[in-house]
Amino acid sequence: MFYEDLSRYTYADAGEVFSDRVDGMRFVSFRPAYERLNVGWLESGHRWTAGPAPQAFTDGLLAILESQEVNAMLGLHECDLCPASLPDSHPWYTPRPGHLRASEGTGEIRVPGAPGTVFAAPQLIGHYVADHGYLPPDPFVDAVLAFDPYGPWPARFPGIRFPWVPDDAILRHVDDGEFLDI
Repeated sequence: MFYEDLSRYTYADAGEVFSDRVDGMRFVSFRPAYERLNVGWLESGHRWTAGPAPQAFTDGLLAILESQEVNAMLGLHECDLCPASLPDSHPWYTPRPGHLRASEGTGEIRVPGAPGTVFAAPQLIGHYVADHGYLPPDPFVDAVLAFDPYGPWPARFPGIRFPWVPDDAILRHVDDGEFLDI
């Protein structure tokens, strides 16, 4: 699925669902009060910027990918920039031979930008940067460098590594397969 970098996000417009990637059992859902801008929604047949990414940016991006998951979907999205599909026997979360990151993903990430603005990127952005040489636009690179996904967040939403969760968000916990509001 392709969206032009820095265009308005419209993919999952019903709201945001942030998942705690540390224990995987807590998540918070809310309607965002910020503007979301697309970054890294690449697809073969569409032009995108290539170039070397600063190592500090790549490290920061990978930390964000490890700490948060937004709008996780039930299906997988496979990288169509790679030359061939992986066999069904290959685990989706394992990188292809010769690659650094998995070439299939299930969700998205959010990176705070200027006040009132958030960058929305697919989880595959790590693969695109590390394995295909994708260079995101400078405002996104700067935002990743400035964002500490392990920073101190309000105690009301422990484990939700994002600073702009509104007060009316719904925090849930999964217990024995049941979703419980906290």
